Formats: sequence, structure tokens, C-alpha cells
Amino acid sequence: MTTILTQGVISELIEPEYRDKISKRINNRLRSSHLIGCPQELSKCIDSKYREYLPLGITEVLATMDFILNGLNVCILGSSDSGKSYLAKSLGIRACDNYRVEYHHCETFLEEMVALKLSDYQKYQRKTKKQLNLDLLILDDFLLHTITDEREVKVLFEILEKRSELSKSTVICSQREPKSWASMILNDEVSANAIIKRATRHYTIVINTKV
Repeated sequence: MTTILTQGVISELIEPEYRDKISKRINNRLRSSHLIGCPQELSKCIDSKYREYLPLGITEVLATMDFILNGLNVCILGSSDSGKSYLAKSLGIRACDNYRVEYHHCETFLEEMVALKLSDYQKYQRKTKKQLNLDLLILDDFLLHTITDEREVKVLFEILEKRSELSKSTVICSQREPKSWASMILNDEVSANAIIKRATRHYTIVINTKV
């Protein structure tokens, strides 16, 4: 009886410290992923009178985070304000419980990577290595504007290619159907097809708005 009571007291003393440690770890991951303070909740990404997620039940499948464990990619498609970014961020926030995550606006991300490659190649290599080792990389607003810089196309392809080889998950969000990507990527069908193959290899989600 005394032993049980002692264990209970120890548990009461340790548990708050343990919870605080876990909370700090998750907050650090959210901060480094650029998702700190984001209010998105995966539980709200369900079919409603405002939108539907296709294929049926896909958000429940992704909520298990098994796609990260198995190194699978996710392509989220939908019109402006359909909820693509909300879903992507909510997946990232949930993933921060156990994984290393980064969220980026794709256009800004590629511009910064190319600029870094030109100004400090060693630093670019270190940053690329970090991107490749992330458990989940989220690239939002993919092809919001036409990519006219061949260097950006090369950086994008290399990251997607190497992450696929390493079985690391990438989420891409786009307003544009994959069949139109070639016209947005220097009109280069070879590069576009290679990127499409990697971005849409596993899960492709379409969010349809009802209003």
C-alpha cells in the first residue's frame, strides 16, 4: 500500500514537469516550422455545407499521420479560398507532435533558395540538407504565378526528387490542375511532368466549395 502511494506521489510530482517538457518541445517545433500561433485545427477539415474533401474520408486517413511514417506525398488542389492552406497547415500543426516540419509559400521559398545558392553556396547546401531531412515539407501556393527562372525549376525538382528518394513526405497546395502545370513552368513539359509525377504520386486531394 505504501509503495502504491509513493508511486502515486512521485507521478503527481513528475507529470506536470513532463507535460511542460513536451509542450516546450512541440512549441519549438511549431516555431521552427513557421506554424507557431496558427489556429488551424485538423478536426475542422470535414465535409460540410460549405466544402467537401475528395476522395471521401481522405482527411481521416491523413489525420493518422501514417503518410509521413510511410514517406508519402500529398497534393491538395482547389480554388482560391477553398481551404487548401487551412488543411495543409492543420496537417503540419498535427505533425509537429512527433515530426520535424516546415511550412513555406512556394514562390518565396524558391526565390530565397536561388538567391542563397548564388550568394553563399555552402550555406545553400546546409539549408538544402536540412530541407531533405525534414519529415514533412509543405509548399503552399504552388504555381500561384508562372515560374520563369530555370534555376527555380531546378531547385524545386532536386528537392522533390531527393525527398522522394529518401521517402520524406511533401505536401503541395495549388489552385491549378496538374495538367496545366507545364504552361506555368517555362512551358517545359519534361520538367513539369517530372514534378507532377513526384507531387501527385500518392495522395491527390480535391477540395470543392459548395457556396
